[in-house]
Amino acid sequence: MSFFKKLFGLGGAGEGGGPEPQASEAEEYKGFTIRATPFKADGQYQTCAVITKDVDGVTKEHRLIRADRFAALDAAVEISLRKARQMIDEQGERLFG
Repeated sequence: MSFFKKLFGLGGAGEGGGPEPQASEAEEYKGFTIRATPFKADGQYQTCAVITKDVDGVTKEHRLIRADRFAALDAAVEISLRKARQMIDEQGERLFG
């Protein structure tokens, strides 16, 4: 498996990366939509979320990936959503710039 596939959790089940991440329920926050998408990495779930917002009729998307890893999927989802909210609070629409 290539270095970048492993780094970004893009390896499929046959490559040791496990299945594709399952997105959490969408959460609306300050006009943004957040979905937690933690993925398996070395036997744990890595913090990951997708932040989207419609800007001038175009859907903009930002993928947030952090190094934090958790044994439990629920913990990874909770932290992924918390980190996404924090990023929105700090950067707002600059996320897409």
